[in-house]
Amino acid sequence: GELLMDEYLSPRKLKVLTGVDDLRQVKALEMRVDTRENSLGNFGAYLPNLRELKLNNSLLVSVRDLGTTLSHLHVLWMAHCGLSDLDGISSCSSLKELYIAYNNISDLSQLTWLDHLKVLDLEGNNIEDINQMQYLRLCCKLSRLTVEGNLICLKPNAESAKKPDYNYRAEVKKLIPHLEYLDEIPASQT
Repeated sequence: GELLMDEYLSPRKLKVLTGVDDLRQVKALEMRVDTRENSLGNFGAYLPNLRELKLNNSLLVSVRDLGTTLSHLHVLWMAHCGLSDLDGISSCSSLKELYIAYNNISDLSQLTWLDHLKVLDLEGNNIEDINQMQYLRLCCKLSRLTVEGNLICLKPNAESAKKPDYNYRAEVKKLIPHLEYLDEIPASQT
């Protein structure tokens, strides 16, 4: 009821969810949330050692709903969350792995702030322009990328007609030369 709304992810509620008294012990957390009514607040401040957060199948209006205190996170799962943009992802500045498959993301510009990103799963999103991959070139540690299930796998952008000689793997490799794996296959194999 009302009490739960007021204290959505307070320290008390987090202790109940995690089953521990000392929230500094929590290194990984998995939950489903709905931020249409309430933001999660800055719950990351209560979990200073949280490294992995799994929010798959949640309803997230925006990444901003996660607050600004998750700078210590290394791995973040937000698959099937209804996300249409990545505004606010820069507050997760330590991310090494980001799994955001099956959302409605088309703009990758916000990912340029993630200097430590090594693994990125964008499967089944709305990426319609191959030039969006240029933003990922700035993620100099990015070694594994999944983009299958996006329009760029079929043609370079929404306006272009399908070309029989178009090879998205070769195009992505050109734009992100340091990539090691593309869609789980060595990037050198085009």
